[in-house]
Amino acid sequence: MKIGLYFGSFNPIHNGHLIIANHVINFTDLDEVWFVISPQNPFKKKSNLLDSFDRLNLVQLAIGDNDRIKPSIIEFNMPKPSYTIDTLAYLKETHPDYNFALIMGSDNLINFHKWKNHDVILKYYNIIVYLRPGYEDVPFLDHPKVNVLKAPLLEISSSFIRKLIKENRSIQYLVPDRVYHEINDYFLFKITGSQKQKP
Repeated sequence: MKIGLYFGSFNPIHNGHLIIANHVINFTDLDEVWFVISPQNPFKKKSNLLDSFDRLNLVQLAIGDNDRIKPSIIEFNMPKPSYTIDTLAYLKETHPDYNFALIMGSDNLINFHKWKNHDVILKYYNIIVYLRPGYEDVPFLDHPKVNVLKAPLLEISSSFIRKLIKENRSIQYLVPDRVYHEINDYFLFKITGSQKQKP
């Protein structure tokens, strides 16, 4: 089985993430795409992150009944911060018959040389890169292990959504309806301490 690994904080997941995952499934030979939820990205501040299991819940709500897109909590019990090469090694050990590929935006290639053992990743794993505006001429795009895919993009980001929430502005239509209602009903991403507890 061929699995595409879409790493991210998904803080929160939004329609742009889902469009990319669906497009990759439609236009590559991957059997599934896994949203690998990172408890702590080495390049992001932990203080900005919603609880890992709350983000997992939002991903599950967003995916719904799509059996080709799945959440992965593989990094939840691994040392933090999470390093992609360590996760890949663990996945290969636990799923020896699967072939894994990475999915990322071309903007991530700017700092790819700073990733732990990035040369090992390039040696053993394919990388599916979707082009982002302004990042059409970045390092590694011509690497034989990098497959460039033109995909429909929504110019939204998780940080923009969090900003709207804190400003009490609507995020409707930026995220799936079930995610929208979950965030609103439980005051997710509001000022620390105001989050409503689930029954």
